[in-house]
Amino acid sequence: MPQPDPKALYIDLLKRCLTYSLWGASDGATVAAHGFLKRLVHGFFARRGIRLVYARAANPAARESGRDWPALADTMIGGKRLNNIQFCIEDVIARNVPGDLIETGVWRGGATILMRGILKAYGITDRRVFAADSFEGLPPPDTARYPHDAGDQHHQVGALAVSLDEVKANFQRYDLLDEQVCFLKGWFKDTLPSAPIQKLAVARLDGDMYESTLDALTHLYPKLSPGGYLIVDDYGAIPACAAAVHDYRNAHHITEPIIDIDGYGVYWQRHP
Repeated sequence: MPQPDPKALYIDLLKRCLTYSLWGASDGATVAAHGFLKRLVHGFFARRGIRLVYARAANPAARESGRDWPALADTMIGGKRLNNIQFCIEDVIARNVPGDLIETGVWRGGATILMRGILKAYGITDRRVFAADSFEGLPPPDTARYPHDAGDQHHQVGALAVSLDEVKANFQRYDLLDEQVCFLKGWFKDTLPSAPIQKLAVARLDGDMYESTLDALTHLYPKLSPGGYLIVDDYGAIPACAAAVHDYRNAHHITEPIIDIDGYGVYWQRHP
């Protein structure tokens, strides 16, 4: 009987820890909110098709597909989108596609922790993981420049603001905080144009809004190596995010097929 691959065992365990699925997702999908804040948070997630559960129990299937709001997990994107990250990274490693890895919009850091963990499992020391975030939540919509963001309320959801110190502490808990992890603190429009990135092999965008998604595409897609992957987390959940993707693709004549991950996230591979 063949022995299991230690790399695969480690990465699987890491994903199960990041989603809290190792414990049956038993942290629940709880939100401590009252009055206006409770209505705001509930409405925000309802528009994304996520049902908040005010209880200790959680549905493992919902956790796998990123359809609940985890109280303790280090990521909200679910197992399927984590599997997609793993596929993309392992594929660019196997094919020697040059470049670093980045996520724009990291929340508690779970996806970038997985990125760093995969590099460590494969003993790769010449690629970096960039974690780009304001670490203060999302910006108010600039509707004069980006009318697609009209009515966006992400900036009012305090639970989306996770400090840089907290994200670093999360990396440290997994023993994955080192010189290969680079943090870009600030709004994307300010940090991404001057980010010290020459090439990217995998870029994962999780900025939710039209402005954030377009900023990331504008400054990162030209650096994506042929054969690399572009992932967009909220394409299927937030129309403004999908609009930014299509506007950018149309403006730059990008025709690579968009592939669905789980009804929310999508990705495509840049053609050589």
